[in-house]
This record gives sequence, C-alpha cells and structure tokens, in this order.
Amino acid sequence: MQQRKKVLAICGSTRSNSTNLNFILAISALYELTLDITVFLHISELPHFNPDLDTGDAPAQIAGFRKQIKEVDGVLICTPEYAHGVPGSLKNALDWTVSSCEFSHKPVALITASTGGQKAHESLLSTLKMIEANVGEKTQLLISFAKTKVNHHFEITDKTTLQSVEELVQAFINAMDKRSGE
Repeated sequence: MQQRKKVLAICGSTRSNSTNLNFILAISALYELTLDITVFLHISELPHFNPDLDTGDAPAQIAGFRKQIKEVDGVLICTPEYAHGVPGSLKNALDWTVSSCEFSHKPVALITASTGGQKAHESLLSTLKMIEANVGEKTQLLISFAKTKVNHHFEITDKTTLQSVEELVQAFINAMDKRSGE
C-alpha cells in the first residue's frame, strides 16, 4: 500500500471559522486515506518579516514554520482575497521563506476561495513562482462566491467546485509523486 503524502495546509485567513479553513478540512476529509494533512494554525503568530532577523538563527516561530515546510511532500494554500490583495499574514509567512528556499521545487496546490479572488490569486501565483514553488495550471484553482460552496460540516456542496477540487488534488498528488520519484 502506498504511503500517505504529507501535506502542510496553510490557511490565508486568520478567522477561526473561515470558509478557507472549511475547504481545507473538506479536502482533508475527502482524502484522509491518501493525504496526511497538517493544518498550520499559527500564521498570525509569526513575527513581521524583518531582513535583519532573517539569518541562520531566525526567530523560533520562523524556524519551526520553515521546518514544517521542509518535512512535507507538498503544501496546500487556501486563502481569501482581502481588499483586492493577499492577506497580510499569508504574505508575511511567504516572505520569511524567500531567502531560505523551503518552497523551491516543492509541489504547491493553491486555492483562492473568496467572493472574487482574481487579484489575490494572480499576486500569489507571482510570489510562488518567484520563490520557485512548483505550482502549475492544474494545481491552482480560483473559487468565486466561495461561502456558497462549502458548509460548516466541511463538505463541498457545489458539484462543479467539488469536481474542480478533485482534479486539483489529483494533479497535486501527481506532482508530489513525480518529485519523490514514484
């Protein structure tokens, strides 16, 4: 039997009951036999990025965050759009990985789930490509009017969205398999 792929899920929303977290938990439930998903719940606790602190002896929270990224097969990012942009806490987290290269060639699945989301999605793709994350056409998804497509029981209720998520996750698994040489 094939081992479950280890995935770190990063929610771009700091809201405790966010639509994006509901999507992550829905994916976790749908793929519990295939993916071992750990949700990074401390994004709001990361210190503000400061290049002077971005050294070999980075703050403990940053060292832990970087270690979690290094130890997984892939990263799932699910985020809303705030004021036509990337939520500050998510951008801050990604900024801490620029010089340390944890995302370099790491398979990433990006879901932007918001009312609109296009501007944040484009901005995140640009950032992820700059840090050399392995995110492609099939491992990214924009879900507009997201609140109407997932419920508080962690179920994706819209058939078209569910199919799109399933296609994204399969492409993500394929990217992780390819990277690990399976």
